Amino acid sequence: MSAAMDLLADLEARTLIHDSTDREALRARLAAGPVGVYYGCDPTADSLHVGNLIGLVMLRRFHEAGHTAIALAGGATGMVGDPSGRSEERNLLDDATLDHNVASIKAQIARIVGIDGDEAVLVDNRDWTGPVTLLDFLRDVGKHVTVNQMLARESVKKRLESEHGISFTEFSYMLLQANDYLWLHDHHGCEIQIGGSDQWGNIIAGVDLIRRKRSKAVHAFSWPLLTAADGSKLGKTTGARTWLDAARTSPYQFHQYWMQTDDELVERFLLQFTLLPVDDIGDLARSHRETPGRRSAQRRLADEVTTLVHGAAASEAAAGAADVLFGGDPFQATEATLEVLAGEIPASVLTQSEVRDLVSTLVSTGLASSNSDARRNLDHRAYKANGAVLEANAQLSDLSRLHGRFVLLQRGKKTFHLLEILSR
Repeated sequence: MSAAMDLLADLEARTLIHDSTDREALRARLAAGPVGVYYGCDPTADSLHVGNLIGLVMLRRFHEAGHTAIALAGGATGMVGDPSGRSEERNLLDDATLDHNVASIKAQIARIVGIDGDEAVLVDNRDWTGPVTLLDFLRDVGKHVTVNQMLARESVKKRLESEHGISFTEFSYMLLQANDYLWLHDHHGCEIQIGGSDQWGNIIAGVDLIRRKRSKAVHAFSWPLLTAADGSKLGKTTGARTWLDAARTSPYQFHQYWMQTDDELVERFLLQFTLLPVDDIGDLARSHRETPGRRSAQRRLADEVTTLVHGAAASEAAAGAADVLFGGDPFQATEATLEVLAGEIPASVLTQSEVRDLVSTLVSTGLASSNSDARRNLDHRAYKANGAVLEANAQLSDLSRLHGRFVLLQRGKKTFHLLEILSR
């Protein structure tokens, strides 16, 4: 079996193919040599989210297998709004907002797919859609698609049945996406479009348009839709909001999101969101079932996905920060880990001249409600500093500092404050 055919078999083993055009024709095309594969994201915000991750990791898989990854930031389609998986219409965005959003998500796409320079194609569909007149679009695209076909699409039918209905603007989204596939086919040799299963109607519209206009057979497949615990589409406007931008969801919070994966989902997520070999994931899953309390599968999932999105250093620091907060030795924490902690728990910065007695510091940091509360808790050995229990007569100036500047104060099991004491 060829490497290209192995890729399709690998995707099948990961349950990443839900709908597809002719499976054997797709297998044969992959075996024939490198091919352009396209996945699109609409820039409705200045960050992508976990709902986009399967698509970006999918492009990464094809890219590493020697194919051309084509990532589309949908500046044009983002102005219209996709009705798929929604019960009401999106707010329309202006050009300045779209410019900002497109630039932001292009950087995320390039990092996660692992591409730069000429290794792949990053495009914005405003570049070819913007100059097209309405009459040209109706003549060149609209005449090749029947209203019957559009009404038959599941995303349109659901919106027609909803109380909000569907505007002509959103109804036309399918034609815009079909035209994207045609343009990428003509200009970048794209022969495969991929997306979530809720996109299948839009994807097939492009396959049909290319067949009608170019008399060419192209390919497509979708993966099962990722849903939140309540069954809603996992994205940025519905379901959970876990972003790929560190300013919106910090690497620590992102790592914790994956650490909290349910036991029954962790093997599926390892298969679909990581580049680990299928056999290795099987071994991880078996080990996890034997000792689920260790959460080793969740830890590996969190490490792998955080590394893909934020890099190895950020992933290591996020994991280290979690270790400290959940009982690890603070003296084993790296400086980067403590800097991560400073952004996730209450923290304050003191100069050397601002260092006061421990009791007043416990009050100023919120670890005690008053001086008497602080003394009482010290007498009951309720405080720790850098993991060690504080004695009643302890002095802040005498405490060891992590990496020469940090003191991690703790009351009980879950209340922390990180002091950074500057030498000046």
